[in-house]
Amino acid sequence: MEPFTVVDGLAAPLRRDNVDTDAILPKQFMKSVARTGFGPNLFDSWRYLDPGEPGQDPAMRRPNPDFVLNQPRYRAATILLAGRNFGCGSSREHAPWALLQYGFRVLVAVGFADIFRQNCTKNGVLPVELGDAALDILFAAAESEGGCRLRVDLEHQRVTGPGGFAASFDIAPAARHALLGGLDEIGLTLRRRERIAAFERERLACYPWLAASIQT
Repeated sequence: MEPFTVVDGLAAPLRRDNVDTDAILPKQFMKSVARTGFGPNLFDSWRYLDPGEPGQDPAMRRPNPDFVLNQPRYRAATILLAGRNFGCGSSREHAPWALLQYGFRVLVAVGFADIFRQNCTKNGVLPVELGDAALDILFAAAESEGGCRLRVDLEHQRVTGPGGFAASFDIAPAARHALLGGLDEIGLTLRRRERIAAFERERLACYPWLAASIQT
């Protein structure tokens, strides 16, 4: 997982509440657990006018010109703005995979579903929760002709933007530590590899017969 420190990028506005994980990545695209190839199908039913199925060439499909991510000025966005209860619905981890593979490193919303928030931080996506007033300012800036670039600093837990906008955000210390270090759950476990190896040596010394069962 790539360490997260600061993201300075374009924000795309998705003015919707209660965006569930099936809208983020529809169920028919969940046949793989390879963690690759999901970006083209992010928000598939909103992004395209024709039904989508796994294996289709996105270039051969009909994009919805009214959907925000299909507007040329937002195609380089790395920060997504959203409303309340983003990521509700099923607990599918494929949803943050699709967001990350599309190019989003930061989600800024009024609120997130708990399991979705946890899945994001475990996969290198930073969920930033701000109040209604702050989101109204950011939506207005992102929808303006000039657009909106934001700087999201995880170390200092701060978002800054145009017109002197500045806001602090909270994040669980464990999630912050993992994101800053680029550590998923396996990476966090391997940081204790010496203690794990020492435990295994002690266990085998107490129960030598285990060595034979391990070899077989």
